[in-house]
Parts: sequence; C-alpha cells; structure tokens
Amino acid sequence: MTIPEFLTYIVIFLAVYVQVFLLFTYFEHFKEIKALKREPLPDLVNPPKVAIIVPCWNEEKTVHGTIASILALDYPADRLEVIAVDDGSTDNTWQELLKYENHDRVRIFHKENGGKHTAINFGIDNTDADIIGGLDADSFVAPDALRRMIGVFQAHPKTMAVTPSLIVDEPKNLLQFAQRAEYNMSTYNKKMLSLLGAIHVTPGPFSLFRKETFQQVGKFRKAHNTEDQELAYRMQEHHLPIEHCVNAYVYTRSPNTVKKLYVQRLRWIYGFIQNTIDYRRLVFKKEYMNFSFFTLPSGIISIIAVVYLSLVFAYDAVLFIVKKITQYSIAGFHHGGTIHLHFDWFYINTQTVSLLTIFLYALLIFSIVAGTRLNKQGNGLNWHIIAYILIYSVIAPFWLLKAVWNTIARRGQPAWR
Repeated sequence: MTIPEFLTYIVIFLAVYVQVFLLFTYFEHFKEIKALKREPLPDLVNPPKVAIIVPCWNEEKTVHGTIASILALDYPADRLEVIAVDDGSTDNTWQELLKYENHDRVRIFHKENGGKHTAINFGIDNTDADIIGGLDADSFVAPDALRRMIGVFQAHPKTMAVTPSLIVDEPKNLLQFAQRAEYNMSTYNKKMLSLLGAIHVTPGPFSLFRKETFQQVGKFRKAHNTEDQELAYRMQEHHLPIEHCVNAYVYTRSPNTVKKLYVQRLRWIYGFIQNTIDYRRLVFKKEYMNFSFFTLPSGIISIIAVVYLSLVFAYDAVLFIVKKITQYSIAGFHHGGTIHLHFDWFYINTQTVSLLTIFLYALLIFSIVAGTRLNKQGNGLNWHIIAYILIYSVIAPFWLLKAVWNTIARRGQPAWR
C-alpha cells in the first residue's frame, strides 16, 4: 500500500467515524427526538421580558418583513420589544425603519457603520430585557418559535442560550434547493450536538441568550466576521450550556448565485478555522468534554478530508487525461471503429475505500432525511438531496481550499458579502 492510499483510508475512515458517532447519538435519543414531533406549545409561567435586536446594513427590501414576523410572535406583547439598529446603511434602510418611529413595541437606532457585532452590542446596551436575541434582517421567524424557545429556558434553568432550526425561505432555483437540503442536515447535526452538549455556533437568525451570558463572558466580538461562532466557543470555555430547540423554525434567505454562496461559505469556513486556532487551548481537554473531543476535531477532520480527497481526485484526473492524450497521440483515434459494450464485474471497484465512500454518502443522506423530518418538510426523501450531493461535490472543495490557503498564506478575513 502506498502512502497516498494509506492516507486516503485514514481520512475516509475518520469522516465515516464522525457520521457514525452522530448516528449512534440519534438512535440513543430516538424516543426523545420522536416525541418532539408531538410536543405541544409550552405553558409559560411568568414569561420573561424579551428583546430581539435586528442589526441592519442595506436591508431595505427585507427589514420590514423581518420586524413584522417578530411583532406577529405568539408572546405577550408587553413582554416583547424590537430593537432595530441601522449600522450606517447606504440605501433606504433607515427610511424603512422610520415607519416604526412611533410604534410602541419597536425602538429604532441609527449609528455609524462598525460591523454587525457593534450593532448587536449597541442593542444589548440599550435594553433591560431578561432574554436577548437577534434576528438577521433577511430572516423571518415562525409565530410559535419564541414561545417554544422560552419554554426550553424555563425547563432548563441552567441553559444560557437556545438556538432555533434554520430553513431556507422560498427557494427559487436549483442552488437554493440544494441549500435547503444542507440546512435540513444542519438541523440534524445541531440537534445531535445539543444532545452532546457540544454546540459550536449560535447563529445570527434568532439565537436567544440570558442577559447573564453577556455579563459573564462579555458581548459579541468581530471574530473574523463570525461573531456568532466565537461567542459559542467562549460560552463553551466558560461552561455555559447551549441548547437547540429543534421545533422553533426560522426562515432565512439563502444566496441565489454560486458567487454569493462561495463568498458566504468562504467566510464561514475561514471563521471556523480561525476561531478554532484562537481557541486551540480547548481541543482535547477533558473539562470541555464532547465540544473538545468531538465537535472541534470533527470539524477539522471534515475540512481535511474534503481538501485531501479533492486534491487526490484532481491529481488522478490530470494523470488520466495526460495518459489518454499520450495514447491517442501514439495510436491515433479511429472514429470508424466499432465499440462493443458489455458488463463485467471486473470493472466494479469493491475495494474497502470505495465501500467506505458509499457508506459515508449513505450516512450523509440519512442525516438530510432525518433533518428534513425534524423540520417537518415531508418524509425527507426528495430530489433536493440529489441536487445537494451533485452541486456541493463540485463547488464545496473550492471554498474549503481557499479558506485553508488564506489561513496558510495569512491573507486576512474574507469579505462579509
């Protein structure tokens, strides 16, 4: 066995191990997860005051719908306020916010541009709410989401943050349908990480925090333009529990072009790499348990696996093309020849690496199906899965390779958009 073959076995085995670990977690908690589908809305006792901060930068087309979805939440009106912060927009976002100038449940602010984290922190500084959350100005929250998430806080007094399930809102093209499958898989993964006490990101769309969180660990930081991930790392370091409320749904607009998706995912992956480097002191430390021994290593393994296998595939493809060109230049290419096609088991690759790869894809498909069911979008078997596998197999290696290269070359953080 050559060194490249040995490395290929190792990377695929580790990637399979990550998925199998999540699968075992799923079946270990199967009854609990199944019960979530029938879970009624919780009866809230003394509902806490909640502030939802909407950071805005050039969101004139969507901010009205975002605020309207918050105001439509099934929650006592006198216990809910909206804080919309215009972070120096250059379009008509502020004019849109002025429509709420006299609204008794909405407060609007305008500040110089300083980045999303400064807009959220501005909102935190201007509220006395018990629970503080954010909602990106291109996202919309389901009416029962807040009530369900507050129910998690009340059922688990030690929980300091609760995250929702994200769903791609109104996909219109093949790329967005592929992202819907990806987001469904993310719901599955996040619920499993929640059960393991190992969530590594509190996403901008509608994650909620007890105000004590910011008193204990501080507010948001720029953090390589992934402030929602860095705060989760900081919470894990301080042993502040994060839960996932799987049946609290938030609908978010996803990139509609490959270029926009590339920019977004490059920022996400680069942020993960940099935050993990910044918090490398947490890796393989028993006091941080599954976050230290599973979440961070599995993320690193996933990146290494895709990057390595992509390079191996590209190398093999180049060798194949060069070999064929050489053959044709020597023997010639006869268009008039007769081609005989017949099936032969010899050409079916049954090596262990091929079986492991097939098994890995089967596990990925299972995670998408399970996530789709958790998001109550049917039985999970649909063509979105095929779109996800085909599209992401081609384009995902590019942003992963670029993120790794930017890290090695120290090129700095990618643009926000």
